[in-house]
Amino acid sequence: MAWTERLVVRDGVRLVCRDWGGNRPAIVLLHGLAGHAGEWDALAEQLTSAYRVVAVDQRGHGASERLPQDVSRAAFVADVVAVTDQLSLVRPVLIGQSLGGHTAILTAARRPEAVRALVIIEAGAGDPDPDGPARIGRWLDSWPVPFPSRDAAVQFFGGGAVGVAWADGLEERGGRWWPRFDRDVMVRCLMDNAQRSFAQEWDRIGCPTLLVLAQSSFLAPSEVDDLLRRRPLTTSVSVPGTHHDLHVQQPGIVHDLISPFLAGLAKE
Repeated sequence: MAWTERLVVRDGVRLVCRDWGGNRPAIVLLHGLAGHAGEWDALAEQLTSAYRVVAVDQRGHGASERLPQDVSRAAFVADVVAVTDQLSLVRPVLIGQSLGGHTAILTAARRPEAVRALVIIEAGAGDPDPDGPARIGRWLDSWPVPFPSRDAAVQFFGGGAVGVAWADGLEERGGRWWPRFDRDVMVRCLMDNAQRSFAQEWDRIGCPTLLVLAQSSFLAPSEVDDLLRRRPLTTSVSVPGTHHDLHVQQPGIVHDLISPFLAGLAKE
């Protein structure tokens, strides 16, 4: 099933979404930092037979507003609410990876009436990360931009499905390939996470939650243990042989893991 591009505007900021349509229970897909909506395509196509799936290019990313002034966590949450309201998505399930998973957590905490359930992939809500912005800045500075070709970008990002997904997030200009985001905006997106913990928001979540982790996870075992201790009804699964981008590395396995969780929501 093909997707249709939808435009949502909130406070003058353009948000571009991929909408697979249909009159079915809704799922909203939220990518991570420096990502894009297209990285969800393989998983979305497997979900569309039972759900209306909408993937969002979040502010500062992809086809959405390139240089938003506000990149606070609150702004990202308000964007999710605007997407659900303007596209008439009634209490969607939020599925988010990395920073998108963090956005999903905060949305469920601050607007519990608007969220049916959460699937959190490789994301937490723990201690502040003061070095996070600088670390991401160094990582982005290591990219050999502009890439001389799309194939060169695929190889730089590790090849395979993950390399293709990251290369798909680039744009061609003048025969070279460039990121579809501003480096400094990406760094600013992490300033809130650098300064404070969001553990209280995690504690306030009342909806069913599935935590999906990679075998080589960005989350330390102690952080995972704390998340589950604070909310013991959260279900946690780990995918062998995967790393942080497991939603593009193994979309079929992720689909098979989350499908029983999603199906169980209809019985409640």
